[in-house]
Formats: sequence, structure tokens, C-alpha cells
Amino acid sequence: MSGQTSDVKREKINIFKIGSLWCFKYFFGDRELFMGLSEYYNRDKYRFELKDVGDRDKVMKYLAEKGFETVPIEDTSDYTVKIDRFKKYAPILKNSIDSTEKEKERVFIMKDLASVEEAIAKGAEKS
Repeated sequence: MSGQTSDVKREKINIFKIGSLWCFKYFFGDRELFMGLSEYYNRDKYRFELKDVGDRDKVMKYLAEKGFETVPIEDTSDYTVKIDRFKKYAPILKNSIDSTEKEKERVFIMKDLASVEEAIAKGAEKS
């Protein structure tokens, strides 16, 4: 019997490339862990923002050391949903990493695929 622990499920955090930033959203119940990343937290957008690949790699290494699996995502299309601009969107906004308001719709990049499914269940559609 080998001593591998590869079957241990590590919590996954997607880190999205949005414009020139790398962003992720995650609620850290551990205050110490959050404080280690607090310099990157944008309180207005409720997300962590990394200004370049150097910061992204540094944060990915930090999170890996804390037991997280990080996934850098440059193509956000699988995570993008839209909803009519005049429909309720607050429940969708909560799990989004980014949102854009257009003339007839709001477009959201969701933090993970489960959030995409949830948004679709709440009236959004794949963008």
C-alpha cells in the first residue's frame, strides 16, 4: 500500500484573466490565510486582483502551499452568462467574478462552472 494522498480532494480556485488583470473570488474562512492575500483584495468588487503574471504565480504558489488547487483561465467563454438587463440579477452577481452592463443585457463571468449552472437555473443563458 502506497502512502500517496492524491485522492484527497483539494479545494479548487479558478484565476481568470480579465483584461490585464488576473482575478479570483473566494471566501476564506481562515482570517490568517485571507490576511496573507489582503494586499490583492479589491473591496469594491469583492475579488482578488493580481496585476501581472508574477503576482499570479506568487499567489498560486501561496495557495498551493495552503492546500488549494489553482487553475489559471485565459478563455472565460465557458464561464460567461448573460441576462436581460431588466431581470433580477443579484443572485447571479454574488457568484460572478466580473460583470459588464450592455444596452440590453448584463454579462457575467462566473467564478466556477457550478455557478454557471446556478445562473442558468436563475434565468441567465450562456453568452
